[in-house]
Amino acid sequence: MYRLGRPSLHLPSGVLQLHVHGMPFSVDKDLLCARSAKIAALLKENPPEKLAFLLRDIPADPETFELVARFCHGYELIFSTENVIPLISLAFYLEMNESHSENNLLDKALAFFEDRVLPSWNETIKALRSASSTIQQVTHSDLVDACLESLVYKALADPRLLGEPIKISTCNENSDEDEEVYKPNARRKLFSPDWKSEDLTTLSLQLYHPLMHAMNQHGVQPEYVAASLYQYVKKWANSGENESIYKRGVIEAVERLLPAEKGILPCKLLFEMLRFAIFLECSNDCRSGFEIRIGKQLDQAEVKDLLIPSQGYSKEIQYDIECVRRVLKHFYANYCSADVSGIISVAELIEEFLMEVASDIDLRIDTFVSLAEMSVAASLGTQRNSDGIYRAINIYLDKHRYFDRAGKRRGVQGARLPKNLQLRDTITNEVQVFDDKLRREVAEDEEKEVKMGFDEDEVRVEMEKMSIKVMELERECCTMREEIKHGCTHKKSKGGKASVWREMKRKLGCASSTHDCNCQVKRKKKY
Repeated sequence: MYRLGRPSLHLPSGVLQLHVHGMPFSVDKDLLCARSAKIAALLKENPPEKLAFLLRDIPADPETFELVARFCHGYELIFSTENVIPLISLAFYLEMNESHSENNLLDKALAFFEDRVLPSWNETIKALRSASSTIQQVTHSDLVDACLESLVYKALADPRLLGEPIKISTCNENSDEDEEVYKPNARRKLFSPDWKSEDLTTLSLQLYHPLMHAMNQHGVQPEYVAASLYQYVKKWANSGENESIYKRGVIEAVERLLPAEKGILPCKLLFEMLRFAIFLECSNDCRSGFEIRIGKQLDQAEVKDLLIPSQGYSKEIQYDIECVRRVLKHFYANYCSADVSGIISVAELIEEFLMEVASDIDLRIDTFVSLAEMSVAASLGTQRNSDGIYRAINIYLDKHRYFDRAGKRRGVQGARLPKNLQLRDTITNEVQVFDDKLRREVAEDEEKEVKMGFDEDEVRVEMEKMSIKVMELERECCTMREEIKHGCTHKKSKGGKASVWREMKRKLGCASSTHDCNCQVKRKKKY
């Protein structure tokens, strides 16, 4: 009779002392050897005292080993979906097969597994989920492969078992702001035996990854695979219970598994996964993979999708501008020139984005000019105006009042830099009109500066000089009044200086000192 509990210092000669993950078991030696070929062979070559050491890496938890011990002692064993895989794994390890003993455990467990587990989608997932704790021990057998193969063939027959493809629907078409909601397709196979299927997202990544890889390899419809992958990210990467390193592994695995077809997931959800990848500091390949997929369907995006917060300790700007630049580059590399509507959508999108980020006080002028280039470049080849760029420039200059005139001129001139991009052989008439208008505005500003003869710094200097001259004139006027009051003459004595009156006329620009003069004061332009 086996015994579970504290180890005994004095055991009968026919009782073996074993430990399974620190839990002691006292098992009858003869009954255990009668069922296990492995233990029988070990005891032939080793003393019983050494058996516990030889079985220190037994692939089972205490609960599973207790079931096996009860079976060896003649108790009836009740199989279930949750315990069958661990039992098969331990029976295989202990060599409890028919060649050693009739009606042995391994064949009984395999029969239950083949008849009750594999035919059912739900039971197969439950069995895999229950085996997660002993996954390292069971993967060497064919149990996991058999489960994965069963699930793949069922998904090929009915891909909706993975979850319905995610579609976009508008909740209220009459509202001013349409609200997009992502939900599965409403169609459902009503009389399917697995109509309420077990969710694959409950599997650990060690099991889910090879399963979805097999789905892709066998050609399961990509939109269903993508739907399952997104749900897996939503469950595991968005949970606060998991460590960052595990979440990072989930995101990177999902990116590798995500089919390459365009449009299998809405653009908004791709941006959501990209944000996860950036926040969790996933590999460059992972982030680049999401950016490429987004670039293929950028015409579906909204401006709020592009507002990806900057990460890191030194956040020079509010949003990740470089990420948007890379996504736009992928769009140009993949778009069809005949799809004018898509080009216009992206052009409008970038203009809205430019207006949104222009108010960022930390946005450098070089970055702003680069964004303006992208915005105008997106309009090339289309018959549309670029009023959004004007508004963005006004917003940027208004939020960056500390710029001097040269900096502001550079910001305006930056909007016509698509000539340097050479993205097209010719520029459309619309862009030329826009460019000419900016040229005239800049030329008028330069002409005004030439006429004025000095810039704002020079104005300040001239105003200071004028103030000094006015103060001098006031002092001299006071002196002149005093001289007139006391009857002073305006004669110049030998070796002396000119009279105050004559000096006054000279400063005021009078032509003669002997005639009354109409003094003309040279006026400075005021602005």
